[in-house]
Amino acid sequence: MSVNEQVREQVRARYAAAARSAAAGVSIEDDGCCGSGSGCGAAGQEAVFGAGLYDMPDIDGLPQAAVSASLGCGNPTAVAELREGDRVLDLGSGGGIDVLLSARRVGPTGFAYGVDMTDEMLELARANAARAGATNVEFRQGTIEDLPLPDASVDVVISNCVINLSTDKPAVLAEMFRVLVPGGRVGVSDVVAEDGLTPADRAERGSFVGCVAGALSRTEYLDGLAAAGFVDTDVELTHGVADGMHSAIIRATKPARAG
Repeated sequence: MSVNEQVREQVRARYAAAARSAAAGVSIEDDGCCGSGSGCGAAGQEAVFGAGLYDMPDIDGLPQAAVSASLGCGNPTAVAELREGDRVLDLGSGGGIDVLLSARRVGPTGFAYGVDMTDEMLELARANAARAGATNVEFRQGTIEDLPLPDASVDVVISNCVINLSTDKPAVLAEMFRVLVPGGRVGVSDVVAEDGLTPADRAERGSFVGCVAGALSRTEYLDGLAAAGFVDTDVELTHGVADGMHSAIIRATKPARAG
């Protein structure tokens, strides 16, 4: 098994365990990844990762298992400017919190897709959607490097602290571009390193599966988005998660078709 395959399996195992804990009603915030556990944030900071980053009115009425399974570093639905009728895709949809929030925002004429590679998370997300009575959602199994959607099929791509976990980020950005319609937009929350930090520096601050070691720098993110074809790119740092590492909002647009 290659190093990249080993990392992917570690990520899969980590999130499978998180899904089982959330489904059982057990707290997952102290088990060492993208929560308050070791390697996942600066000590003493409040709401660095997880459900605490959402406004209470937004998550009111969602199934508790969807809320407790949130291990993200932001609230992408709050920055993606979702509109009535939009088709939204959430990369690494986990327990479904951002898909369910998106479904509310786009209304009955819109639709929200979630893609996740972990069987346990997909089972949890589908159960949460059923509990929420959401009919304009669908969860598909797949990887974010090879999305199970056709070309130009969604208006918005969102993600919450998942792209940093990929070992092939150029493939992820290219897939985001492929599935978006011309003029489609990106609203992503992710962990981003300051430009002065080397990959070794990032690894010293936290593990790959802990959403730290695999993070891109701000310039790497902007360059990667441009290489994939995106325009109007922006990386806005929001709050610290470790020394020189930040949660960030990433925005970009797929150019409209010429003419």
